[in-house]
Amino acid sequence: MTRHAKHLRLPPFSDNLPAPVVFRTACMPADAAYPRHHHAWGEFVYSFSGVMEVKVGERRYLAPSQYGLWLPPRVEHQGLNRYEACHCSVYIAAPLAEALPSATCALTLSPLIKALLEHLRRHPVQAPYPDEVTRLLRVLVDQLAAAECAGSYLPTSEDPQLSRVLAMIEATPGDNRSLGELAAAVHATERTLMRRAQRDLGMSLSEWRQRLRVVKAMPLLESGAKVESIAMDLGYASASAFIAMFRRLTGETPDEYRRGLRPAG
Repeated sequence: MTRHAKHLRLPPFSDNLPAPVVFRTACMPADAAYPRHHHAWGEFVYSFSGVMEVKVGERRYLAPSQYGLWLPPRVEHQGLNRYEACHCSVYIAAPLAEALPSATCALTLSPLIKALLEHLRRHPVQAPYPDEVTRLLRVLVDQLAAAECAGSYLPTSEDPQLSRVLAMIEATPGDNRSLGELAAAVHATERTLMRRAQRDLGMSLSEWRQRLRVVKAMPLLESGAKVESIAMDLGYASASAFIAMFRRLTGETPDEYRRGLRPAG
């Protein structure tokens, strides 16, 4: 992905952090990427708009705006975004990072965490920070440490048959082929696919396909596309069915999601 990225960005810190906890926000153009890198501190990534994609080894993690992604210290990773996205990173020194999960995972964000991130975004301050900002950042770290770990929002699989099915669904998210039809396409049985989906994804293929459709819908909503058009493109017979699915997975309707976006920059 880095080889084909139109915009290559460099990580802001290489050797040391200017404070034990550092908040940084940036807006990335479409087709942007950071090179593979690692650092001695942990990093929490959150997307205010758009969907951030992070690769850890061969695994891909997606972070839509109701989740954030936690990367423990010394984990090699690469940040990508296929569409324009405004995001932030919270860099956490290794001693403080011990309170957070020891493995890369998506974190379910509370309203308080989102409010803290939005406040920090709206009131940017450069390190070294005044005492009140340092206290706010420590509260944020405490809240992240208490957040529920959700694994990967859109996990992948190395199983040959299941990975082919996931690639087929991702290539045509509006395709409504049944589980049986998908299984037949990769010469597997429905039961085999169901078992491997639960084993590797922790969810059914139906749930995975709905999550993918949410991820695909977000940049379309941000671009101003009509909800009815998005629903048709993603395989729904009606806008109301798409709205119900989107609300179940994100906690808000597509129009509420769109109203909650902040202008880039």
